[in-house]
Formats: sequence, structure tokens, C-alpha cells
Amino acid sequence: VFCFSDPRTDPWPLVYSPLPVTLLFAFYLFVVALGPFCMHQRKPLKLRGLLIAYNLAMMTLSSYMFYEFLVTSILDDYSYLCQPVDYSRSELGMRMARVCWWFFFSKVIELLDTVFFILRKKQEQVTFLHVYHHGTMLFNWWSGVKYVPGGQAFFIGMLNSFVHIFMYGYYALASLGPQMHRYLWWKRYLTIMQLCQFVAIAAHSSYNLFTECPFPDGFNIAVFLYILSLIVLFLHFYYRTYIRGKQ
Repeated sequence: VFCFSDPRTDPWPLVYSPLPVTLLFAFYLFVVALGPFCMHQRKPLKLRGLLIAYNLAMMTLSSYMFYEFLVTSILDDYSYLCQPVDYSRSELGMRMARVCWWFFFSKVIELLDTVFFILRKKQEQVTFLHVYHHGTMLFNWWSGVKYVPGGQAFFIGMLNSFVHIFMYGYYALASLGPQMHRYLWWKRYLTIMQLCQFVAIAAHSSYNLFTECPFPDGFNIAVFLYILSLIVLFLHFYYRTYIRGKQ
């Protein structure tokens, strides 16, 4: 079952109502649909300095979130098998809720990834997988912060933050220019790392569906089904890019 909204996070920005994130998502789709049309007659923007600053900032934010998820879970003696949400206003409970909010907000910031692709006329990068992943993560983590900021959800945020340290590190190197391409041979392994992350999250969520754990089953089911969709889409991307592409 799903639980009631968490009164601790309700007053925080973008959390109380689904309307702000819904409007943001609608605007995002508007940009995805009309952005290429607006750029059609224009030259692609380079944005080199902005991209370097953005990717380094996202790499730093991901490092901070990973540290917070990891350290708070250790200090609060979190279980990796079954961890209910600490709805108290204890220092550690609030610390975990805060990093969950930052993780949700990072998904808002990450919508800029798509905007930068469109401004640089890299339309081939704005795939269904890209838009689906960015859009759905926005709603997934809004509901996470609204209802379960902590508990089992910490594992997803911690793993994803860890992967994003490397992902935005890769993008930061790529934004330095063509001379860096020789150092970007590990893109394939970044995709493998993302797939390993999804498998770990699927195993983590499904385990609790077969055990007694005071964490809402509704969230574990939703996470499991969502992660399966990402595994399918990323496997298709991997095959198309690294196997069929090589042939």
C-alpha cells in the first residue's frame, strides 16, 4: 500500500502539489517538440564554457549526494535488505530527507541536458530513451520525496548519484573538445555501469516484495516495473550502439 504524504517535506520547494512538476514536464515536452523547429534556421550554439561549468557542477552535486546518502545510511545503521522510512524529525532522519529532496531537485536540473542538445542541434541525442528517462525520473522522485523520503529509496539515490559522478565526468571531458576523444574510450563501460545499477535496483526492490518489510509495497512494485522498462531500453541502446554499430 501507499502511505500518506510526509509532513516534513511538504513545505519544501516543488513538493506540496504535483502541479509545479506537471507544468515543468509539460514545458519540457514543449521544448522537445518545438526546440528543433526554432533552431532549424540557426547555427548550432557551441556553449563550450557553459557545458564545462554545468557538467562539473553536476559532477560535484552527484558526489555530494552520494556522500550524504552513504554517510547518513551508515550513521543511522540502515539495512540494505529492509529499511522503513524514519518519519521522525531526528537529525539523521531529516538529513536523509534533505538529500532525497536534493536528488529530486537534481532531476529538475538535469532537464537542461536536453535543452543543451537542442541548442547545439544534436537532435540524434534526443531519443525516446532520453526523454522518457528524464521525464519519468522527475515524477518518480517527486513522489519519493512526497511520500517516502528515505527508507528503501535511499539505495536508488545512492547508486544513481554514484553512476552520475562518472557520467558527468565523461560529459565534462567530452565538452573540452575533439582533442579529448582519445580519452573517452570508456563510454561503453559507462553504459554497462548504468545497466548494473538497474539490475541492482531491481533486485533490491523485488526482494522486499517477498519479505515482510514495513516499506510500502506499492513503491517497490512501481520501482521494479519502471526499472525493467529502463533495462529493456538501455539494452536496446547498448545493442544498437556497441554491437550492431560495430558491424
